This record gives sequence, C-alpha cells and structure tokens, in this order.
Amino acid sequence: MNRPHYILQPVSPLFIGVSLMGAFMLNLLPWGHWLGVPDFVALVLVFWGIHQPRKVGIGIAFFMGLMMDVHDSTLLGENALAYTLLSYLAIMIHRRVLWFPVLTQALHVFPLLLLTQCVQVLVRFIVAGKFPGWAQFIESVVAVALWPIVTWILLAPQRRAVDRDHTRPI
Repeated sequence: MNRPHYILQPVSPLFIGVSLMGAFMLNLLPWGHWLGVPDFVALVLVFWGIHQPRKVGIGIAFFMGLMMDVHDSTLLGENALAYTLLSYLAIMIHRRVLWFPVLTQALHVFPLLLLTQCVQVLVRFIVAGKFPGWAQFIESVVAVALWPIVTWILLAPQRRAVDRDHTRPI
C-alpha cells in the first residue's frame, strides 16, 4: 500500500493549548465517569508527549493533573502523579514510537495508559481501601481504539498538501 508521506509544519502552541483544553472539557462532560469512557486528557497528553516532547512536558502534565484532581474532587495529586508519570514515559519512548505506523503506535501507547490507570487505582486503594473493579480498565482499551482518530485530528493542522499548488503561498 502506497500511502502519502506528509511533511508536517511546526505545531502552533495555541493549537496545543486548545487541544488540551478541549480534552479537559470532554472530561468535564457528565458521561465522563461512565464505564468505558476514556480519559481524554491522558490521551492528548500522551499524544503531545510523543509528537512534541519539548513543548508539552512533565510540567504541563502535572498542571493538567491538578486540574483533573480539582474537577474529580479526588485526593490532590492523584491525577497529577499519574499524568506526570505518563508524560515522562511518553517522552522516553517518543523517538521509537514515531517510526511505527499509527496502529502499532497504539500498541505502544496501551501500556502507558494502562499504567496511568493502575497508578490512579492504587492511590485510591491506599487512601480509601476500595478497589473499583477490573471493568474500569476498559477505558484504556477504548482510548487505544481512539488513538488513530486522535492522531488524525491533532496532526491535521500540521499537514501540507502532497501535491502542492503553486498559486497558494504555503
């Protein structure tokens, strides 16, 4: 299969901020706590950690985690710890993951998202002594299934046309 190879333009910091706020808004929706609804902030953080590790790092992941902690009314630092670890691991493997096609990238992202959920469940278990059940881990599977769609959407503003029109400036 001959697929086009795109030359990506530099990403706008404004677009990164809008995508992170959009993911946060998706987590704010009432269906955000239903079974199988992924953590969109974690998904977007791992995406930008892999594609733009110098622009979206551990500090932004920590800040987004604190925002999610306040929203969820959880122990302050639970999501911040999980997102920081997620961002660190995504930055660690970003060079290797970018060599693979999108579906193989999803297989590399799955353990990161699963580990993030394990950290959140472990903190909740230590603090409250309750285990939410194994069904909660379906969120990671759904997030990995959404990885190709998220990749397509978040890379769309950076793509240049394969057949360049010389009457357009870019």
